[in-house]
Parts: sequence; structure tokens; C-alpha cells
Amino acid sequence: MLRIDIRELHRGPVETVGSLAPTAPLWEGLGLEFAGPVAVSGRLEASGRADYRWRGRIRGEVKATCRRCLTEFIQAVDTPIEALFSANPDLEDDPTVYLLEEPVTHVDVSKAVREELGLALTAYPLCRENCAGLCPHCGADLNQGPCRCGPVSP
Repeated sequence: MLRIDIRELHRGPVETVGSLAPTAPLWEGLGLEFAGPVAVSGRLEASGRADYRWRGRIRGEVKATCRRCLTEFIQAVDTPIEALFSANPDLEDDPTVYLLEEPVTHVDVSKAVREELGLALTAYPLCRENCAGLCPHCGADLNQGPCRCGPVSP
């Protein structure tokens, strides 16, 4: 339930819980390959006339390739999100606001989920912080131990 009818907010904040398939159209164009479904949870509340704040969390796993050793690995994603949705045209140029069209009948948080997930993932993932990478001369994986090149003079 990532699309909330604003009439539900008259009773107070609304909990949002959903699971997005790894092949959901929402992910198209991000260049990500998921290892399973992406769990989304959060809470939407009214924060003014036609303003809504959503605080949530995204959890999932993305298939990645280490930038140093080129090993494929699974990168865990667990990131908080805070997003403001507004129909106020004065906020049109604010990149932190997701604009809503009048008349506002619902708030769909999926656009924020897509954008925030894309921003949360590094473009240069590492399989581990101390990854030794590949030998620049023979291409051996230095995580497996030293290669046979020995010391190389510049």
C-alpha cells in the first residue's frame, strides 16, 4: 500500500507497508538488479494544507560488482526516507519536495522510494571495506593472497 487516499488521513497518520517485486516497473532505468523483493514501510501524515510528510524505510538486497576486485556480491539496503509531498506551487523548484497535482486525492510514495533508493546506493560498491582489489599487472585477485608478480618498479 504505497498509494494512500488522503481521506484516510482524517483519522490520523496512515501506516504504509508494501513489498515491491525485483522486476517491478518502478525500477526500470535504475540499472539495478535486485536479489529479492524490496520491503517498504513508513508512516504518512498531514503536515499542513495539502502538505504530507512520509517517514519510511526501504529494505532489500541488490546484486553488485565490487569496484576493486570485480567480484559479484549481494549488497544489503536498509535506508530511512523522509519525504515531503505538497501541492504548493511555490515549492515547485525545491528538489526535496515531491509535487502533487490539485485536486489532491492521494499520495503515492513510490516515486520517493525509487529516487531515495537510487541515491542510497553507491555507484562504486565494495565487497568489503578492506578489499585488496586486482593486481594491476597480472590481474590476480589480491584478496586470495599475493600474486607472483613480486615488487614491480615504476
